Amino acid sequence: MDAEREVLDVLARNAREDIDDIAAQTGLDAGAVADAIDALEADGVVHGYQAVVDWGRADEGKIRAVVEINVELDRETGYEQVADRIAKFPAVDALHLVSGDYDFAVEVLGENMQDVSEFISEQVAPMPAVTQTVTHYIMETYKDGGIRFEDGDDDDRLSVSP
Repeated sequence: MDAEREVLDVLARNAREDIDDIAAQTGLDAGAVADAIDALEADGVVHGYQAVVDWGRADEGKIRAVVEINVELDRETGYEQVADRIAKFPAVDALHLVSGDYDFAVEVLGENMQDVSEFISEQVAPMPAVTQTVTHYIMETYKDGGIRFEDGDDDDRLSVSP
């Protein structure tokens, strides 16, 4: 698994690296890199490759929200069943079972705040197991997917006023 882990570390930083570049960074030969990538994909460790998008800079951005969801389980319904139902919605970008004051943290993408609100109130909240939702709209993203979003201003000095 050492070769796979080294390849995985490189892919996690930049999934667009080609096999020869990954080989140079890890000290593996290109064949071993290709085999490691194939194995990682076959084992379900790597599910896909995506761009990290700064929606705030896109011409037609999207609204992102983090939704806390509390559920009440019964004998027939477990976390997996609730998660399977929530995960089927295209608006759900990420879904996590979490520890703490609520059960699930859901990242939702929508065209606008009303779109996200309607999704939560009409699709998620009415589910029988759901007892409470709390929606937090993302106002600004500074880092996502391990990538820092820069504003283009390299001046890190704090402003001083009299």
